[in-house]
Amino acid sequence: MRVLFIGGTGFISAAVSRMAIARGFELYLLNRGSRVPDLPGSHALTADIRRPEDVRGALRDLEFDVVVEWIAYAPDDIERDLVLFRDRVAQYVFISSASAYQKPPVNYLVTESTPLSNPYWEYARNKIACEERLMRAHRDEGFPVTIVRPSMTYDTNLPIAVGGWGTYTLADRMASGRPVIVHGDGSSLWVVTHADDFGRGLLGLLGNERTMGEAFHITSDEVLTWDQVYRTIAEALGVEARIVHIPSDYIARAVPELAGSLLGDKTWSVVFDNSKIKAFVPDFRATIPFRDGIRRTLEWFAGDVQRRFVDDSVNVQMDRVLEAYGGVLH
Repeated sequence: MRVLFIGGTGFISAAVSRMAIARGFELYLLNRGSRVPDLPGSHALTADIRRPEDVRGALRDLEFDVVVEWIAYAPDDIERDLVLFRDRVAQYVFISSASAYQKPPVNYLVTESTPLSNPYWEYARNKIACEERLMRAHRDEGFPVTIVRPSMTYDTNLPIAVGGWGTYTLADRMASGRPVIVHGDGSSLWVVTHADDFGRGLLGLLGNERTMGEAFHITSDEVLTWDQVYRTIAEALGVEARIVHIPSDYIARAVPELAGSLLGDKTWSVVFDNSKIKAFVPDFRATIPFRDGIRRTLEWFAGDVQRRFVDDSVNVQMDRVLEAYGGVLH
């Protein structure tokens, strides 16, 4: 099967790319070339997806069984892809987001039929608009779209709410005995999914004609509280987490850039019903418990000091919030 990943080098997509190659997929990666992937067996296509003429030149006369769009975030991105891939691909998979589901939730248990509505987070509203445009294209012209909604997925990143997404900052704070912030009282329910588990579900959807016009979330069935997430990271580091609970509203006011992610997603308890993905991909099971997965993540960080980037601005920001709230800094 010839598959094109638009992106393919991110936290999730790089892991899925490795799995696709291992399964024998003929995998092409389209990106700007600014991040050179260590993915032997893949085929690199260099172009900026925001420049359609360059993309056409890179694609040449290649045809694909599946295109997976990892980096579309707004309806204009979808309009561009419709022009590029209409009548050129048998399946177009849009990576959306579980943050698109109704917030605040009416029911903690989320299914694919849960309404899409998020007044708190522009990122989620844009993903909803992308989905709506694609489904209209499916209804009106038979565009072969499959929608996938990951929730918090991790591999070479720490799955956290506050503390520097994509960096080693939170782990460094824990290892040095500094306090860390957990939003709310730490008891709300959350689901984190290892990228390898997500990849097994996603790859099982590729080439499946029954998935056209359908949406799927793909998550672990393991449910944790936010306190358990942070304490499990600390346990894997061999330390004790010094957690300070601060209300989400307070954090959002103090650090406005976290408002959407907290109030539009991580504040609320959510549990995902994975019956649909299991029905379409019968051999899908999430098999990596967080206790094991986070150890793999920390081993990856330990493998190269350059991976352990600590964002000093995040530390300053967290300390400022802790001090203002009356938390202990030392």
